[in-house]
Amino acid sequence: MTETAVYAAGAVCWRLVEGKPHVLLIHRTVHGDVTIPKGKVDPGESLPRTAVREIEEETGLAVALGVPLGVSHYDMPTGREKIVHYWAAEVTPEAIQRSTFVPNGEVAAIEWVTIKRARTYLSYAADVEILESFARLIDNGITSTFALIALRHAKAVPPRGWDGTDSSRPLTERGVQQAAGIVETISAWRPRRIVTSTATRCVTTVAPLAAATGIDIKRTDRISQEAFEEGTGDVRAAIGKRVRARKTAVLCSHGPVLPEILREIALATGTTIGAYISDAADLEPGGFSVVHLSTDNPSSGIIAIETHSPRV
Repeated sequence: MTETAVYAAGAVCWRLVEGKPHVLLIHRTVHGDVTIPKGKVDPGESLPRTAVREIEEETGLAVALGVPLGVSHYDMPTGREKIVHYWAAEVTPEAIQRSTFVPNGEVAAIEWVTIKRARTYLSYAADVEILESFARLIDNGITSTFALIALRHAKAVPPRGWDGTDSSRPLTERGVQQAAGIVETISAWRPRRIVTSTATRCVTTVAPLAAATGIDIKRTDRISQEAFEEGTGDVRAAIGKRVRARKTAVLCSHGPVLPEILREIALATGTTIGAYISDAADLEPGGFSVVHLSTDNPSSGIIAIETHSPRV
């Protein structure tokens, strides 16, 4: 991030109304305009976290992020550049029922409209460009999605500094901070499952996320480094199970295993393997790649991959 730019994040919130996709627009009170929900990043906050927080604050809706839609760049009246990252976000019936929205000093009203109506209703061309990115997904038959989040364990004590078994190596102080730091970002996709290598450094990495979400940790040797190096691991079975489940899941593993995890996601979804797969697996300790797949038809291939570096 550049120091002079203003960063923000938001999402095209959508749902089906009588079988037709509708998107949520907000009528801003002070500006008197119609826009996509978005807002500025708070100090120390990640962009995905900003997106879900701002949507809830502006619309009263709790959402999970879906596919990334792009980034808008434009100059503010002050002359500073504003950079806004967007995702798609499906709004469930339960979220509608629990909405806490009431007109306020920032947002006067919220309105569900068709994509066709939104094209002419939005006040800004930059918002229309993001809407068109979402429309292209719809045109390609992509609506509901889920994500497989490939996470490399946080920074661990190096083998030369540890007298115990490799699988028992703990996280360093920085690794503990990294593990805590991923919670708010990964939570933006609302994972339903947490699967981890049995190694201490992996289990400890996902422990704060499990505590924050209330999700039980599933430990498995299928994606452990020890089993992988001994030839007794089974990455294919682990990935196949997660693709069949069609629920957003975190898979925490090791640097040497991650290329195989990404490769098996590609193979399980009929995706052509290219350099982008190895790039997504080349993660720093505490980094993760979010692989987006179609819920209705996972075999249509990977829709998008976004990679996030550790914040510590």
